Amino acid sequence: MDDVEERVIGKVMRRLIPFLILCYFVAYLDRVNVSFAKLHMNQALGFSEAAFGLGAGLFFIAYFLFEVPSNLFLERVGARIWIARIMITWGIVSAAFAFIPSISNATGASHETVFYTLRLLLGGCEAGFFPGIIFYLTLWFPAVYRARVISFFMLAIPISSIVGSRSPVCCST
Repeated sequence: MDDVEERVIGKVMRRLIPFLILCYFVAYLDRVNVSFAKLHMNQALGFSEAAFGLGAGLFFIAYFLFEVPSNLFLERVGARIWIARIMITWGIVSAAFAFIPSISNATGASHETVFYTLRLLLGGCEAGFFPGIIFYLTLWFPAVYRARVISFFMLAIPISSIVGSRSPVCCST
């Protein structure tokens, strides 16, 4: 039984963990890159330091406010559907940051207002992702393997920080 269990766990790990690491890598890269993008975004969009700081912080306010409701919905609709919703809406909102000037021109709102709105939406969309993945992993892995699996999943954090700090956006002049 031990041999069969190890093979099954190994197979599940090989199929799930790389994809989940990639997802969390992108999520964390998205969080870290706003500080690296600041170097050029403030100039391009005319943000003050205070405006950028407020916008960067709004993400965490929305993330905090929507964390528990997101987890309640996750339990109600299932991890697979809810995590897919998180990834899709978060990707759409994240891509919208490339169009801040266009959105600003179309709506008549200032660049700062669009930035604040998108940061709030991004925090709301991404809320529940990390606990949702942890919950998802508890469904697939017995407690004996869980610490190892979660540590592999968490490797995405330092990797995204390394890659994000090396991106051309932060280092070009």
